[in-house]
Amino acid sequence: MKRLSWLPPLNDQVWILAFGRLLSEIGSGFTLFYAPIFFVNHVGLSATSVGIGLGSASISGVIGRIMGGTMADSQFWGRRRTLLLSAIISALASLVLAFTFNFPIFVVGNLLMGLGTGLYWPATEAVVADVTPPQQLNEAYALTRLADNLGLGLGVIFGGMLIASTGANRALFVIDAISFLIFSGVIYARITETNEFAGEHRQVFSGWAAALGDRRLQVYVLVNILFTIYVAQIQSTMPLYFSNFVRGIHQGFSPPTISALFTWYIVLTAVCQLPAARVLNRFRRTQALMLSASLWAAGFALVWFTGVAHFGHLTWAVLALFVLAIASVTYNPAASSLVVELAPASLRGIYLSINSLCWAIGYFIGPPLGGWSLDQSLWLAHSYWLYLVLSVGVAILILLFLDQMMLKKRNN
Repeated sequence: MKRLSWLPPLNDQVWILAFGRLLSEIGSGFTLFYAPIFFVNHVGLSATSVGIGLGSASISGVIGRIMGGTMADSQFWGRRRTLLLSAIISALASLVLAFTFNFPIFVVGNLLMGLGTGLYWPATEAVVADVTPPQQLNEAYALTRLADNLGLGLGVIFGGMLIASTGANRALFVIDAISFLIFSGVIYARITETNEFAGEHRQVFSGWAAALGDRRLQVYVLVNILFTIYVAQIQSTMPLYFSNFVRGIHQGFSPPTISALFTWYIVLTAVCQLPAARVLNRFRRTQALMLSASLWAAGFALVWFTGVAHFGHLTWAVLALFVLAIASVTYNPAASSLVVELAPASLRGIYLSINSLCWAIGYFIGPPLGGWSLDQSLWLAHSYWLYLVLSVGVAILILLFLDQMMLKKRNN
């Protein structure tokens, strides 16, 4: 075991879940960064329409997250069955997107994908929290994010190669569907139920009232929505901005260059995920999130400079994605661990569902807002990134307030 000594000693369930997620994310990586470009430049949808379509996934995502948290805490469904249902629905969504030729079908595919994603996150994060002691939570969540990023990286690389050699964009969605079916097989064969059914059914439903009445959670939700809007920019707005707005409206980076840039981003997040989680163990969760917020501001400022600079555009883009990768790896584990710290054990699924709902809201706001800004004037397309920088100041103020609330709670 000496060769594995650098890896965290986590429960086998966490490793199995991470492996299954790696497989499904390979398929997602095939489509994630290429979908906005494909549906705008090849299907003929406007950037605003694509932004609305991608954002529509958040509508069903809200329903999925509410259902997912309740089902994960319930006696009948539990974590395992909820995960199985999410994988099957996500596979169906990818098949719908593979045969999309117009805006209505594009919306249907995204609504299904949002539902599958919504069901997935509360259940998978509850499994990790169920089998992991508090002192290892940062590393456990970092491992699952590492699996996500490795899968996405491989998917982006192979997806770029497939598009460059065959131009078969639609085949990417079929491969994505197959990857979700493989993931469902891993869940069925290797994941066991971790919910100890500590509560009765009435406690599960009344738990929503208890969770929504938690003032610390309320404050956290405000700042986490901002963070998820930031994450959404990388996956929806930024590829199109780099494609169409660098060095002029229609003289941006080529698809192979964009593929290389986002592969660089994903590789960085994979390499830095576990080391960052270990470093963050010495800080309070709120302090880690303040550091992440500062890095998001610096990264967005560099994206703006990439678009308006008169030289070295590729260098600035590489640097921007480097900073944003570090921002991402400092955000994800700290955010999930903070929610587990707030949640009673019997309401873990519901608290994590509310955490996941922030993602639904952020992705409902982020892609349409970014797409709208790119459909306006060239000045607004560039200035959009500076407005994001300014919003980080609000995020840090909220985190300072939350930090004081949590310190006061611990001292009482």
